[in-house]
Amino acid sequence: MTTYWKSDSLMFIGKNGVTYGWQATLDNYKKGYPDKAAMGQLEFNLLEFKRLAKGVYLVIGKWHLTRTIGDLQGHFSLTMKKIDGEWKIIADHSS
Repeated sequence: MTTYWKSDSLMFIGKNGVTYGWQATLDNYKKGYPDKAAMGQLEFNLLEFKRLAKGVYLVIGKWHLTRTIGDLQGHFSLTMKKIDGEWKIIADHSS
């Protein structure tokens, strides 16, 4: 969660709709991945980077979660912004 913008304005869009805020996003992660078996090993394949504005990028990729209880995979788009000298995810759409 360190890469996510620690703000109530953070947006995470997933299969259950939009979640607003860093804490609410963390709470959803903990609910969806309650233990190491559910968490598994996450891998990313970054496909494309597009500059949207100075200090703002769109990142498109694939994710794959290897787990003993069954693998999961999908795609994501991230909006990343440079805030106080650090790159932060300000919006995440994962499916």
